[in-house]
Amino acid sequence: MGEVLIAGTASLLICIFLSPKFIAFLRRREFGQQIREEGPQEHHAKAGTPTMGGIIIFTAIAVPFLLLTEFSARGVGVFGVALACALLGFADDYVKVARRRSLGLRGRTKLVVTVLIAVGLWLIATEWADLPGTVNLRVIDASVDLGILYPVFIYFVVAGTTSAVNLTDGLDGLAAGCAAIVLLAYIAITFTTRQTDLALAAGCLVGACVGFLWFNSFPASIFMGDTGSLGLGGGIAALAVMTKTEVLLIILGGIFVIEALSVLIQVFSFQAFRKRVFLMAPIHHHFELQAWSETKIILRFWIVAAVCSAIGFTLYQQSVG
Repeated sequence: MGEVLIAGTASLLICIFLSPKFIAFLRRREFGQQIREEGPQEHHAKAGTPTMGGIIIFTAIAVPFLLLTEFSARGVGVFGVALACALLGFADDYVKVARRRSLGLRGRTKLVVTVLIAVGLWLIATEWADLPGTVNLRVIDASVDLGILYPVFIYFVVAGTTSAVNLTDGLDGLAAGCAAIVLLAYIAITFTTRQTDLALAAGCLVGACVGFLWFNSFPASIFMGDTGSLGLGGGIAALAVMTKTEVLLIILGGIFVIEALSVLIQVFSFQAFRKRVFLMAPIHHHFELQAWSETKIILRFWIVAAVCSAIGFTLYQQSVG
């Protein structure tokens, strides 16, 4: 536990001490956030806020992890997938900043890269980490052998988690706080099962999220961008695969599921019935348009995230107990 605490604290401190200079650098280079026209009007005041804070997050994760890791297949797999997703997000952010638009890489490019990342995670999990190609349902204490469909399942876990975290990154500190809460549950899961390297990776991710929140909380001085949201989503997805909690992630990361479902419901309802269920999706924008303050929405969503993670961890303990 000592190494996990040291690594998490180091990630937090690196984030806090490097962020001011990095924010100043981004301001000088005018690497600011591009705001979607269709978004809430209040968000247009945030245009130009430095973005790509995910660079600081993953610098803070990489240094203590690489110094303290045992270089186990599972730990390196989580770090590698998170970093690969962060690099994809960085490319997306850079296109947005360079072309000064709210749209980044083409959807086809993101799809191909995400498939490659998922295949890499599958190979690490099954070939080097010696994990079975089965899915543990946990809740009913059963497992399903997917056989050749397992890599397809891993793709959906990676793509779904990264997209859901990315959708949640719409208010100051919302994604970073929710990710930290879910990752705290993974520290508990990996520590109680003596998976030290995985606990170390989760600890670094939590520390970086909390350190980043110092500058990303309302009103934000910097945004994590797709670099941060895709990277954190990739880290959570990889932890789920390495701990065989892919299905349980639906509960552990319930707040992200709610955000993603709100978008799917909105799109389906409009396409099928030409009616909107929410004032705006993702659902945090719905509450914004109902005149909830940004801090009120963020705090309540953090509470929901904590409840979901606590329930998920309890179910995990019952399944392994």
